Amino acid sequence: MSARVNINRSDVWSSTGFPMSQGVVEPDGRRVHLTGQVAWDPAFNVLHKGDAAAQTHAALDNIEKVLAAVGGTLDDVVSLTSYFVRADDRQAITAARKARFKQAFGPAATGIQVAGLWDPDLLVELTVIAVVPHDRFREPKD
Repeated sequence: MSARVNINRSDVWSSTGFPMSQGVVEPDGRRVHLTGQVAWDPAFNVLHKGDAAAQTHAALDNIEKVLAAVGGTLDDVVSLTSYFVRADDRQAITAARKARFKQAFGPAATGIQVAGLWDPDLLVELTVIAVVPHDRFREPKD
């Protein structure tokens, strides 16, 4: 079984201070692609209106729930794309991600500023790819 390998080269640019890696070699396991997750509750109510950091945490909570359904965790995320509406929220979004991803083991990541998301009260959307090891993977029940 191959282990996950994170790539961070100092001669490219420094990822120090960011919860990400410049590259990630996928380990053996089941690849799981998640739909973009946002700060919605089960009834599609937007949580934490106006607060990008709290919306990032809420989106990560939803990601954790979806991954848990197949035996995964945030540690299994190998790629993350962040879509955000306001450039001024980048630091808050990064801080929220730093609180949830291990610095040396973060996913490969991309951030994209967009004009808007599905609902005008949404400020952040996160799309991830995870690889859940075979020994933890289980078929979802829901």
